[in-house]
Amino acid sequence: MGELGDKIKGNVNEAAGKLKQQSANPVTRDEGAAQELKGKGEQFKGKVKGLLGDDI
Repeated sequence: MGELGDKIKGNVNEAAGKLKQQSANPVTRDEGAAQELKGKGEQFKGKVKGLLGDDI
């Protein structure tokens, strides 16, 4: 997946994670926090690919 794909995937995961964190269920809130963190990681991966090129 290229730079743009990673950034989009990261944004989607981050938004879904934030929504899950609004739940009354503590398990769902924890899942949301983990999903938001995953999204931030994917966005970072996209930025690195942008700097180094998609060949990594």
